[in-house]
Amino acid sequence: MKKLLLLVAGLVFSCNSAQKTVDKQSESSNPPADPVAYAETITQDELKEHLYIYASDEFEGRETGKPGQKKAIAYLKSQYEALNVPAAKPDGDYFQKVPLEVAKVPEGNISIDGKTFELGKDVLTFSAAQGDYDQIVYAGYGVEAENYSDYKGLNVAGKLVLIKAGEPVNADGTYIVSGTDEKSVWSNMSEAVGKKNELAKDKGAVGVLYYDDQNFSRFKGYFEFMKNNRSGKMSLKQEDNSGFLILMNETSATALKEDIVKDSAPKTITSKVALNVESANDQINSENVVAFIKGTEKPEEYVVISSHLDHIGVSANGEINNGADDDGSGSVALLEIAEAFKTAANEGKGPKRSIVFLHVTGEEKGLLGSRYYTDFDPILPLSQTVANLNIDMIGRIDPKRNGDRNYVYLIGSDKLSTDLHNLSEEINNKYTNIELDYKYNDENDPNRFYYRSDHYNFAKNNIPIIFYFNGTHADYHRPGDTPDKINYDLLENRTRLVFYTAWEVANRENKVVVDKAAK
Repeated sequence: MKKLLLLVAGLVFSCNSAQKTVDKQSESSNPPADPVAYAETITQDELKEHLYIYASDEFEGRETGKPGQKKAIAYLKSQYEALNVPAAKPDGDYFQKVPLEVAKVPEGNISIDGKTFELGKDVLTFSAAQGDYDQIVYAGYGVEAENYSDYKGLNVAGKLVLIKAGEPVNADGTYIVSGTDEKSVWSNMSEAVGKKNELAKDKGAVGVLYYDDQNFSRFKGYFEFMKNNRSGKMSLKQEDNSGFLILMNETSATALKEDIVKDSAPKTITSKVALNVESANDQINSENVVAFIKGTEKPEEYVVISSHLDHIGVSANGEINNGADDDGSGSVALLEIAEAFKTAANEGKGPKRSIVFLHVTGEEKGLLGSRYYTDFDPILPLSQTVANLNIDMIGRIDPKRNGDRNYVYLIGSDKLSTDLHNLSEEINNKYTNIELDYKYNDENDPNRFYYRSDHYNFAKNNIPIIFYFNGTHADYHRPGDTPDKINYDLLENRTRLVFYTAWEVANRENKVVVDKAAK
């Protein structure tokens, strides 16, 4: 896969005109080479060749822990070996084992003052929940912010806590937390449930009863899907899975607190609640794939380029969800970027900082592989990780978007580092001229994409990130996400943009400056 003619031609290219951030180069006697020739090793044909294998039926949708995922990691390993790009682990193993477990769909019921509610009808939970309680602490919305707390004066340590969906409002209808008519994250279903549950657990609650009648049917649909498919929630084995969350509809919630809809004032409720829900866990083995090119001058500083190697597997009706865009496109982009950096290194132009190629597992199960890497077993120290460039779906076009087809959504580039954002803009202007669309970078974006891919586990550790994304489409998480629908010219352009950005971050004199706090 080496394009020698292109490289020879590329080496005679002259450097482009200097720009403030892009050309802030080292005063070393060995300045970085012009990256254009190496970027040109990233081609449509090779991306297509990889993807038609990686997103083929043979790989069975690459579901975490399943045989197809094992074929995927074997393929990635073979490609790095062919490129002579070594493993990141000192023992030479490309695989970082990520121990996972799946909670089987629980069975049982809960009783409120002698009235029984069967699991799957008016109450839902995805884990075991046992115990008898005669005092329940009602914490209203279960919200705590700088200017408001439902937990003020409450002691919930060792107790069962009842909270409800939503957030507090002023008499004029504005929201107390935001101080405006805009809802805060505490009202966002995809985040609020976990955020409120974690807050209660941090305060010592043994479990949470969560009333959300509006979204109960969505949770119930997920519960029934898991039950019918005999699957459960996957999590990291090392996680603290103590505590439990029980979802309630209006029928069960009002049996415990009749006026819960209208009353938001925290208080203690004297009722007898008996929990009789049993579950068990299955152990799952899965792997991240991590390769590495050592830096020439600053080898103990790291630029991590990531994508997720998994997808959602085979549907109940036997249809394979190939995941060509999600995230086959990112997976093969990493291979081509690795080839470009390795070609440079072979010619004595290796990156000054080390480059880490991180393919993570379990993204579709809750960002598990990246969370294991950042929170439990960072192969290379996070304190020395300069930036994370994360690729998740860069091969298609968002049908809802109007404008130039040669675009990419950029998310998070300015969240932690003005420096990284400016660098990214200037690199694009210098080399690729792709339209950088920041639509989903808005803090009020209801999709909350910033929190939904693997870069977030780096960002929460105060590591600057950029998330490259083409948006969703009709084939998202469906069998129609196949390699023949990929726009390979766009995939090439976007992959080259990531390479150029990584090249600059790796070769500039100073690390990217973090001037904002992680949220």
